Amino acid sequence: MRKLTTLAALSAASLALAACGSADDASTEASADTVEMPADSALAPVTEAPVADPSATATDAPEAAVPEASATAAGDAAAGVAAEAAAAAEEPAE
Repeated sequence: MRKLTTLAALSAASLALAACGSADDASTEASADTVEMPADSALAPVTEAPVADPSATATDAPEAAVPEASATAAGDAAAGVAAEAAAAAEEPAE
């Protein structure tokens, strides 16, 4: 009975999705009334000069989030914890 209910719900959902679909044919070629801009004007050469943006500078590099000394210390601490864990794993259980 449960399988029949599931099958009925699945059938209803698939029919609802099929009813909401559109029948637009994507194989038709674009005509002038469906294109926003003709290709010739889209590919026209740019004659305007670029404008400098003073707020966009490549020289302002962000500082490192973690200094190298503390990263090295963290790596050493992690190695120490790993060594302690390995030593604890080798100890016989009581």
